[in-house]
Amino acid sequence: MNNYDRNCNFLLNIGIQASLNLNLAQYNGLNFSNQPVYVPNEGNAGLIVNNTGTGYVAFDAADPNIPFGECSILDIEGIEAVSPVNCEQSNRYNLLTGQPMQNPELRCSLKPYFVERIGNELFISN
Repeated sequence: MNNYDRNCNFLLNIGIQASLNLNLAQYNGLNFSNQPVYVPNEGNAGLIVNNTGTGYVAFDAADPNIPFGECSILDIEGIEAVSPVNCEQSNRYNLLTGQPMQNPELRCSLKPYFVERIGNELFISN
């Protein structure tokens, strides 16, 4: 996990207990490196899960550097999570580390969650 700053207060601390079956079509990308998948209805704005090649990472899909709203729900662009194109603030985050990219003034990294793989299931929690 990365060093998520606990002082980043725009996101709620919501309990996560998700399981993803890697045999299902919607999670097939997770069987390969760097094909992140969005998982709705978890956390603040869904989850973004990625196979790094050496393990799995999961982050909240909400931008931790702006108040929660339409513009805080990140999109997946390659191995980056990015602000929606129609929003004033344009933040980018690395989906291997959760760290902000291009803007050194961003204080908060993506909110990480714990991921464990057992067989063909990923278990995501906090």
